[in-house]
Amino acid sequence: MSAFSSTSYWEQRYRAGGTSGAGSHGRIAAFKAGVINGFVAENGIGSVLDLGCGDGHLLSLLQVKDYLGVDVAPTALACCVAKFPQHRFVPLHAMETSTRADLALSIDVIFHLVEDGVFAEYMHALFAHATRFVLIHSSNIDRDWASPHVRHRRFTDHIADCRPEWRLLAHLPNPYPFDPDRQEETSFSDFFVYGRSGAGCLIQIPPPA
Repeated sequence: MSAFSSTSYWEQRYRAGGTSGAGSHGRIAAFKAGVINGFVAENGIGSVLDLGCGDGHLLSLLQVKDYLGVDVAPTALACCVAKFPQHRFVPLHAMETSTRADLALSIDVIFHLVEDGVFAEYMHALFAHATRFVLIHSSNIDRDWASPHVRHRRFTDHIADCRPEWRLLAHLPNPYPFDPDRQEETSFSDFFVYGRSGAGCLIQIPPPA
């Protein structure tokens, strides 16, 4: 039996007509977009790098101008290019090392990085390309999961060890805690805001939908 490949999984999923998942639709997506849009406006964010943009459904709710979407799935990127000609999209392997953005986003990506090497490379890229802030929406606990494309990780420990120049500025719990009987309407992810040491930020907490 071959080892699981997160890259192959997502390309095959999108190619078969699948989506980025329940978290990209409905009230969860509205909550995430509200937080991101508020953060961008309150903190004067000029440029955004979305590392793991998926099919772009969440992007349709965002109010950003200078946006670069990055993903490992060519089918998802092609979909985004067709839907959002005003924005830029590149595959992860083709992103230039000089790419920088005020804000780097990681929205429901980290717990899909099943392989240790893929996780480490992704986390390096997420912080290496951000100049001011990193905004993460993810679970933050070490736990096995029944789905082969999910692996929960306590990523805050990894950041503390490998990126000490970045500080956790805020932790915003989501208003719809995970319920196994309502998986389409709930989430095991929270928001985590990182900034370089000495930085501060303003964050709005939108009311539940």
